Amino acid sequence: MSAPNSMRTPLGRVRGLGSAKSGTHHWWMQRVTSLALLPLFLWFIFAMLSLAGAGHAEARAFLARPWNALLMLSLVGFSFHHIAGGLQVVIEDYVRPEKLRMLVILAVKGLSWAAAMISAFAVLRVAFT
Repeated sequence: MSAPNSMRTPLGRVRGLGSAKSGTHHWWMQRVTSLALLPLFLWFIFAMLSLAGAGHAEARAFLARPWNALLMLSLVGFSFHHIAGGLQVVIEDYVRPEKLRMLVILAVKGLSWAAAMISAFAVLRVAFT
């Protein structure tokens, strides 16, 4: 059993559950993706303002430049990773039945992954066609 001065809650001692040891990593990933998204969104806003009034050909030429395609793919990847992480925190806080919580988290992660892949495919298709 645990020592009298244990940091575990009484419910945690009864269940035998401890820390999942993933909270710090999750917290850091949210901060890292936030920091990465700040310059990427500033670039995106500047790029969209520079393309205001441009036609389809100009927009395709913009994405055909490797640097712009790389920045757009980074924006897509970091955005969906950040969204999935944020939604996971909300789900963990508010969805109570454990099985439903796991199902919803898996659904959010799967949908985020699928949306990121579709978005990346779209960027690459426009950039290389």
